[in-house]
Amino acid sequence: MKKRIFSMVLAGTMLLSGLVGCSSNKSKTLVIGGVGPLTGAAATYGMAVKNGAQLAIDEINAAGGANGMNLELNFQDDENDVEKAVNAYNTLKDKGMKLLMGTVTSKPCIAVSEYTKDDNMFMLTPSGSAVNCTQYDNAFRICFNDPDQGKASAQYIADNTSIKKVAVIYNSSDVYSNGIYDSFVAEAKIKDLEVVASPAFSSDSSTDFAVQIQKIKESGAELVFLPIYYKEAALILKQANTAGLTTKFFGCDGLDGIIDQLGSDVSLAEGVMLLTPFAADAADDATKSFVAAYKSKFNDEVPNQFAADAYDAIYTIKAALEEANVTDVNVDSSELCDLLKSAMTKIQVNGVTGNMTWNAIGEPNKDPKAVKIVDGSYVAM
Repeated sequence: MKKRIFSMVLAGTMLLSGLVGCSSNKSKTLVIGGVGPLTGAAATYGMAVKNGAQLAIDEINAAGGANGMNLELNFQDDENDVEKAVNAYNTLKDKGMKLLMGTVTSKPCIAVSEYTKDDNMFMLTPSGSAVNCTQYDNAFRICFNDPDQGKASAQYIADNTSIKKVAVIYNSSDVYSNGIYDSFVAEAKIKDLEVVASPAFSSDSSTDFAVQIQKIKESGAELVFLPIYYKEAALILKQANTAGLTTKFFGCDGLDGIIDQLGSDVSLAEGVMLLTPFAADAADDATKSFVAAYKSKFNDEVPNQFAADAYDAIYTIKAALEEANVTDVNVDSSELCDLLKSAMTKIQVNGVTGNMTWNAIGEPNKDPKAVKIVDGSYVAM
């Protein structure tokens, strides 16, 4: 009987020791919140961001963490909906979030930024490109903002092609599309590109593009610029093909995902160009290493730009934590925000989306790149 009692006590002691060890590890964990669409029409973006961020966190933790702190990602689904994004943010605060990597899409990002401002919560969006996503001093971004994408697109077309006549199809009800469109038109004028047609659509009429396509056919455009998301872009490519429109197409980061959207019709995207800071087939060592690790972790899936943005976002957070010499996971989130705001303007991150520094208004400095879809894959140009 005494031997049995001793064994039970020993087992209990070992269990308690295991629980203490687990609690100890947890006490050294800094929680990073994430918000984005994991379901719904924009789920391609949210899942890529979640996966890219998790890959970076796993690598960082395996290498000893950030200043000895383990990082943990708690990612909440917002379905690309403003109200659900705010609810997700509040849920993350209740669960101990110390800083936010998000949100993924612009409208939810703008809404959540109002709450992060009031809370003085540090916010780094990987892909929220609307200008107002970073309107407050606690918010930074990895991607280019919308005006910069529009300006860079016009510059790329003017400087790298012989095209002179351009048409645009844009979503007049979408902040992302409008922001890119306005700056594209302004820069096109400077670069002597003629915008010969710019038919718009709205979110309420985003399935039938016959009118827009006909206007473009009549305009004599040599290229169609699409500052829209991949779902509508895929429909435009299908309907343009049916209507016999044979112009070239050029887009921005919203087109990343169009290959999967087209499915068996992927040949319709042959030759489509898009401005993006990431190309999965780039030959540099950083990209090759990231793509190999991502494919290994996520069932041979090739990472898109949103995965790369999120991967860089986590390494940016690590660099800022180290620059600010943050070592206490229990640091007050507002105090942490002040430390990271200062650190962000001092760091340089050599990421897979480019070599980046940041200014005080949250914008990254890095060079844009362009890719072309060839045989169902993105190929660096």
